[in-house]
Amino acid sequence: MTSPSKKGEEREGPVIRDRRRIDPETGEVREQAAEAAAEPAAGSAPPSAPSDEETAALQAQLDERTADLQRLQAEYVNYRKRVERDRVAVREQALANVLTELLPILDDIDRARDHGELTGGFKSIADALDATLGKLGLERYGEKGEPFDPTVHEALMHSYSADVTETTCVDVLQSGYRIGERIMRPARVAVAEPEDGSGGEDDSSDE
Repeated sequence: MTSPSKKGEEREGPVIRDRRRIDPETGEVREQAAEAAAEPAAGSAPPSAPSDEETAALQAQLDERTADLQRLQAEYVNYRKRVERDRVAVREQALANVLTELLPILDDIDRARDHGELTGGFKSIADALDATLGKLGLERYGEKGEPFDPTVHEALMHSYSADVTETTCVDVLQSGYRIGERIMRPARVAVAEPEDGSGGEDDSSDE
């Protein structure tokens, strides 16, 4: 017969509880472990909202970074415009240098045309050259009868005439050339002014 003290010792022996998350028999996560993992830690406090000072500091940093980005973007846009402007200027300068060397040849063609010597194959070549230079932007200007403009004309001869009412180009001695607004060579002309020198005003003496 077992003594009472021995029975008490058996009742008070250690109790082993299986707290493993994975069931060794099924290999699945036990329901109690999953629920414990989903619950927040006991006694943990929820995150506190940032204070007004922290919010203001963050907003200031955001504004500063935004201003930096806007400044960089503006600098990049200006850089691209400057590069494009320089590229166009270099192209125009190179083109002008080449076309300037061709002006004496174009003058010879003009003289041959004026004297009726531009015929046959030579005329075809001259017409093709004019068309090609026109595509490159070269423009010939200077016509008889147009008003004299010192910004685009160079007066080589001067006279007076009753047939004009303002200073007029009465003859074109050498055509002018330009590319866009850039004058490569002014038109060299002979000009005539009204004979009375007053542009047609009545200068009769009073009776």
